[in-house]
Amino acid sequence: MEKFRTINKQIIAQRVNMGGIMLEQALPVRGIDMIDPFILIHHWNDDMKGGKKQNSVGVGPHPHRGFAPVTFLFEGGILHQDSIGNNSTVYSGGTQWMHSGKGIVHCERPTKELAENGGKFELIQFWVNYPSKLKMVEPSYQPVQDIETPKIYSSDKKVKIGLVAGSYNGIKGPIKKETELLLLRLNFEENGKEIIHIPNHFNALLYVLNGSLEVNNSSKIEDKGMIWFNNDGDGIQLKATKNTRAIILSGAPLNEPVATYGPFVMNTNEELMKAVDDYNSGKMGKLIEKFN
Repeated sequence: MEKFRTINKQIIAQRVNMGGIMLEQALPVRGIDMIDPFILIHHWNDDMKGGKKQNSVGVGPHPHRGFAPVTFLFEGGILHQDSIGNNSTVYSGGTQWMHSGKGIVHCERPTKELAENGGKFELIQFWVNYPSKLKMVEPSYQPVQDIETPKIYSSDKKVKIGLVAGSYNGIKGPIKKETELLLLRLNFEENGKEIIHIPNHFNALLYVLNGSLEVNNSSKIEDKGMIWFNNDGDGIQLKATKNTRAIILSGAPLNEPVATYGPFVMNTNEELMKAVDDYNSGKMGKLIEKFN
């Protein structure tokens, strides 16, 4: 008989101000610095007013080293440019995966149309830690559009699963990853139900963007709520009590020391100081943004 994972903690995302951008922060929260290998989860949901230039919205050039900042787009589109020459826009349903490696400078800007005309803009960005042996490799970037993301449907056809990374039901996600991960987007119609199977050695998180889910026929999770599951079962039983959008982030823990400072995630404080020095001396490259 299948054993469902029990709940370790239920978390409510906190409203935070990040450089003038108001976000819901589900990780870190008080008492929980990270859930290995996930370090940070930000949910940005905005009704953009328009009347601005593209270079005045979003997040301008900034560096990263030692991990992968990953962005799931839900509404609108986002322009990515970086110091290794990438320049691409990903739209609703798409994903941006950037392994920052030994260092990269990038920017993240809502599209020109959103900046000028306004409209719905929504994304989740989360940070995936990398093991020490992969922290100083060459940086890389993968844009994936919605059409390139495999979709799997529940037997009742009321649940759509977008497979971003990892393997699920014999299908592989499009992201080329170097660590063990299973990353899913979930869209439920009301009363849709599904059992999500996750390797039992993976740490697993469920975050609800909006809507309401019953978990294992007992607990309920709603808008901006997150569940951190125990590693004690084969699956998670979910049923939507209204139309719901959610994500599942799961992966094998690295079990390595973690040192963080701003945009850098390394193993020691000495490595962090080296990252700051390398950025300040230009060793992570330079980004000169280009706009149409």
